[in-house]
Amino acid sequence: MIKVYSSPTCVYCHALMDWLETQGIEYQELNASDFSDIAAVPVTDINGEIIVGLDRPALKKALQKNGLL
Repeated sequence: MIKVYSSPTCVYCHALMDWLETQGIEYQELNASDFSDIAAVPVTDINGEIIVGLDRPALKKALQKNGLL
């Protein structure tokens, strides 16, 4: 399961979610303000691997490693 911790006003969060959707990848969006340990957004959790920011190379690598891309 992919979780994306985001903020409603975060441009990078929305760019990340748009990119996941264009790749046909399902994810769960969570409001980062509900979690006290999240200080920056977006945060993507791909089966326990945490990626902070819109780091497409790292996201692609984690998705491929998990057979999702």
